[in-house]
Amino acid sequence: QVQFVESGGGVVQPGGSLTLSCSASGSIFTIWTMDWYRQAPGKQRESVASITRAGRINYADSVKGRFTISRDNVKRTVYLQMNSLKPEDTAVYYCRMDVGSTVWGQGIQVTVSS
Repeated sequence: QVQFVESGGGVVQPGGSLTLSCSASGSIFTIWTMDWYRQAPGKQRESVASITRAGRINYADSVKGRFTISRDNVKRTVYLQMNSLKPEDTAVYYCRMDVGSTVWGQGIQVTVSS
């Protein structure tokens, strides 16, 4: 069984920054790809960023140049540094990890509002 601890969400003004983190624990041998997804009210869940164990990174076009994903394999943690936040970034953010099967975090709220 895999457990997640997510942190770093909250309320921020437009143009501000937040850093999300998601740490995994439990019966894990290897974590392959780590992802961040988000779901805004009334919208489908969408991919934000992903990073493979080898360090290959992909971003959604809407966050390129503003968000940075990184990982610490020893700490089993994935991070999402979010800069120049916009109101349209408001959503529940979920981490997802491939540990041989796909597991999801419980989600963390990010609200960008003046």
